[in-house]
Amino acid sequence: MRYLNLGNTGLQVSAVTLGCMSFGDTAAGRPWVKDESFARETVKSALDAGINFFDTANVYSAGTSEEYTGRALTAYADREDVVLATKVNGRMRPGPNGAGLSRKAILREIDASLSRLGTDYVDLYQIHRWDPNVPIEETMEALHDVVRAGKARYLGASSMYAWQFAKAQHVAERHGWTPFVSMQNHYNLLYREEEREMIPLCIDQGVGIIPWSPLARGRLTRPWDASTTRSENDEFGNALYRDEDADIVARVLAIAERRGVSAAQAALAWLMAQPGVTSPIVGVTRPEHLTDAVAAVDLELSSEELEELSAGYQPRGIAGHG
Repeated sequence: MRYLNLGNTGLQVSAVTLGCMSFGDTAAGRPWVKDESFARETVKSALDAGINFFDTANVYSAGTSEEYTGRALTAYADREDVVLATKVNGRMRPGPNGAGLSRKAILREIDASLSRLGTDYVDLYQIHRWDPNVPIEETMEALHDVVRAGKARYLGASSMYAWQFAKAQHVAERHGWTPFVSMQNHYNLLYREEEREMIPLCIDQGVGIIPWSPLARGRLTRPWDASTTRSENDEFGNALYRDEDADIVARVLAIAERRGVSAAQAALAWLMAQPGVTSPIVGVTRPEHLTDAVAAVDLELSSEELEELSAGYQPRGIAGHG
């Protein structure tokens, strides 16, 4: 495994992040998520492979993802040996203040997440999306207080417009509050709009990039017309990509066949070679998903292969901010 500093910080994270959205109770609404036994086995395998970075969110499977992830890490790792990340913003309760980035919501949700995770602190506390209903000053001050209270070591953000991210960073700097050190954005071979504004901004400002959906919800791992249980039940994911993307998937499959590797390895190797990328967040619903992700760390594509994969991308509208 390779380790990199997360942005300009001294925090070292593995070149692959285990995304834990695939862990949880199916009763919470996602029929494709995996039970606690699978979560424990996967976390142990990830640790054995050298992965030290684990990402979840309060909203994943109504909090059960955090519960499964926390118990697995407690069973198999020393807390100080892992980098644990979670997120806040999604709706956790009905009614006012049951979601969002108000001071009330943030201070309530960090305690709830810590309880579910079974830890006193998270290493990275991230806002899951931008909240247009709350002044960014209120959000950034509340997050700073979370850090000052010792409940989070670093702060991160997820998908939003570059101007929003720049505004949040400016507010933090102006008031002497804790800034974001990472951006968890939607980035893969089928969606590269982040290359226009967000990624250059992050590189310039020394912000680590930890892309979500690096395999485009599995689209980059199989023939375009093939389906899975997840793809058949993932309305959000199915809205992210277009039939025009089929040609790019065909290129991935062709290069993977020539190299004698899986399509997942080829697609991840391309992403890991892109400027600014620190650690793609890979979800796992089968053991081979983890095997492929770890193998991709050592797969170096030639400049010709990287160019072949990059060719043919067509600009598209923003997707994934909702």
